[in-house]
Amino acid sequence: MSRVAIVTGAARGIGAATVDVLVNEGYRVIAVDRCRDIPEVPYALATSADLDAVVAHHGDAVLGLVGDVRSAADMQLAVETATRHFGRLDAVVACAGVIAGGSPIWEISDAAWDAVWSVNVLGTRRLIEASAPSLIANGKEANGRIVAVASAAGRTGLYHLAAYSAAKHAVVGLIRGTAMDLAQYGITANAVSPGSTRTRLLDASAAVYELASPEEFAQQQPIGRLIEPVEVAASIAWLCSPAASAITGADVAVDGGMTVG
Repeated sequence: MSRVAIVTGAARGIGAATVDVLVNEGYRVIAVDRCRDIPEVPYALATSADLDAVVAHHGDAVLGLVGDVRSAADMQLAVETATRHFGRLDAVVACAGVIAGGSPIWEISDAAWDAVWSVNVLGTRRLIEASAPSLIANGKEANGRIVAVASAAGRTGLYHLAAYSAAKHAVVGLIRGTAMDLAQYGITANAVSPGSTRTRLLDASAAVYELASPEEFAQQQPIGRLIEPVEVAASIAWLCSPAASAITGADVAVDGGMTVG
């Protein structure tokens, strides 16, 4: 029987790449995305057309669902849709994330702070709390998996992006606590922390620093290039696999060496 996953932030970037890799690994996927902008986030978010394109690429293996990760009801609907449409739920991947700021911490508005924290941290919590009962009900031998996308920014701090750095650090703490809560049920929970990855979020970061191109971020990484979304997705898929059964509470750096020093 095929394993089933929910992926949030699935309409583009790392989320879309994760859908692709999981389907190639034999998963069926509920692909979830908000598909509308957030006023406090200074760039356009994914659209319904973006989500439709991800779904169309995989046919019956992927079902798209418009939902906000900050909504407990929407995340519960995602879990119910997975179990109703595909018959089970084995893994959840929290890829939804936003960036905002561009000023010192004492000048960041409450609205911008709340937008960053609600999507990155509360959104991860909502997915976990909605899915945990179903993952537990599968039994200890079912190899349930939870993976969240954090960031190298949570390890190093970023100039004028303190809210984002703090939120991604919190995601790692949330995952580590979740790992301890779920270990007795045979469910693992891990984070991946990408470095500068070729996504729209990186474009927004380049705008914060008034860079001519996001490619300038490549110099932060010893490998000398940007990370591709599929490279992060491959690590996520591995953490969802039986090969990673002894790994839980980890924060896996997929950052081209950015945080080695």
